[in-house]
Amino acid sequence: MAEVSRCLQARGASRRARHAARAARPSLRDEGGQATVELVAAVPALLLAALISLQLLAAGYALTLADGAAEAGALALAEGGSAAEAARDALPGWADGNVSVAVEGEEVIVHLRPPSPFGTIADHLAVTSMASARSAE
Repeated sequence: MAEVSRCLQARGASRRARHAARAARPSLRDEGGQATVELVAAVPALLLAALISLQLLAAGYALTLADGAAEAGALALAEGGSAAEAARDALPGWADGNVSVAVEGEEVIVHLRPPSPFGTIADHLAVTSMASARSAE
């Protein structure tokens, strides 16, 4: 009889444990809309990351363009032509208002602001490139 009693007690304890585990586990009804909330919270973060990535790519592209423009200006200077005009001609049309070209002796310095929807960011990401030329003698 004692063994039957222990078996019934163990069975009751097992049921109580399962019931407690079910009660502690959140039901699917409690999580309704959680995915939507997480998506709404994640979209602005993803958009910001995309904007930052594109802006950094634009800055890298501007550096490549500034290097090419400075070299074109130095080549023109070495041949006796206008370095500033050659450097500006080597840049695409969007760079017209965002570039400054300086010629100091045998050096051509090109300062270029990358395209950006935010002017302050473009100012901080502006790039400068320099090329030197020796005149052919």
